[in-house]
Amino acid sequence: MSPLFGNEPFWVVALKAVLIFVILVVYTLFNIWFERRVVARMQHRIGPNVHGPFGLLQSLADGVKLALKEDLVVKAADKVVYVLAPILATIPAFLAWAVIPFGPEAKIPFTDTVTPLQLTDLPVAVLYILAVTSVGVYGIVLAGWSSGSTYALLGGLRSSAQMISYEVAMGLSLVAVFMYAGSMSTSEIVAAQTDLWYFLPLLPSFVIYVIAMVGETNRAPFDLPEAEGELVGGFHTEYSSLKFALFFLAEYVNMVTVSALATTMFLGGWRAPFGLSQAWGGALNEDYWPVLWFLGKTLGFIFIFIWLRGTLPRMRYDQFMSFGWKVLIPVSLAWIIAVAVIRKLRSEGSVDQELLVWAAVAAGVVLALSFLLPERKSKDEPEPVEPTEPDAFAGGYPVPPMPEGPTTREKREKEVRR
Repeated sequence: MSPLFGNEPFWVVALKAVLIFVILVVYTLFNIWFERRVVARMQHRIGPNVHGPFGLLQSLADGVKLALKEDLVVKAADKVVYVLAPILATIPAFLAWAVIPFGPEAKIPFTDTVTPLQLTDLPVAVLYILAVTSVGVYGIVLAGWSSGSTYALLGGLRSSAQMISYEVAMGLSLVAVFMYAGSMSTSEIVAAQTDLWYFLPLLPSFVIYVIAMVGETNRAPFDLPEAEGELVGGFHTEYSSLKFALFFLAEYVNMVTVSALATTMFLGGWRAPFGLSQAWGGALNEDYWPVLWFLGKTLGFIFIFIWLRGTLPRMRYDQFMSFGWKVLIPVSLAWIIAVAVIRKLRSEGSVDQELLVWAAVAAGVVLALSFLLPERKSKDEPEPVEPTEPDAFAGGYPVPPMPEGPTTREKREKEVRR
């Protein structure tokens, strides 16, 4: 095999690739059911409970329904790009999982082969994930452009601006992790969190990443590209049948991908929770137990997505973009500088771990205050004009005296300026 996959035989690499694809699809179908059940519970409803036990087969039934629907192609669409756009949006979401570690080495059942529970690893694995997932925005933009619809085009433009803006904040939030771990390899980052998960000393980076991952995946309250009241359905307004199902699948796979990356970078990856890692001589971090811990942690992030969708209203577009560029990115840059300075001082023995924790708490407070404090608006109010005596012969013609105060037109202009 290629050095990219080590010295493993081809059938092992192919088996792991197929298993990752199957697990990801099944896990995504489960998350769709999980979201509908949780939102239903929040709204005092029952949710899906007909197809299969507890409604677990509801997502599969929805997929069959979409497959049997009529596949329409609008007359004004660019047919080639229109068909390729859903594929271009879906494939990058799966490719990112090539470097996500599910666990340490484990023995393949019914064989004597021992292999890492990871398809491959790269020295720049996290950079690879960010690069691959950012390609998915091309599918969304091309879908909006090729549909021949104004609503779809506006949705595609919104999505591209949103994903590019929050990709910057997401990348900056991970720089502190690279400095702490000394590597961009996902397996080495997990190994560096043996004693302490990074979400605690790098709390601001963790908070910024969680906010950015919601904006990156176009999920509520940041689902502006699909705002029903403004853009009907956004970039997939003109899509139906399996092409729409691919967009739907890509959205949920991306949710799982960013959740898996957060688990790997901040929550110790596949390691068991605190108190269980050292139990029974570390047996819970061996064989296939780590897969259970990994999926459980990602499910926690999926619940955060669902919780935000069920509780928060959609943000205004200008507020959302302003928050990304004026709050998240400056705070990320300031935090990177602080971490670099503290790491340098620690290397010289001038500071201890406690200072970094307090700095993280202070940065978290500043980030929280940025949510709570209202934004100051500069009001360019016109200078007040002193009232004058009405001229009964204005323009040379006798006119009735107008009441003092601003006219209706002036009131409207004043409201617009506000």
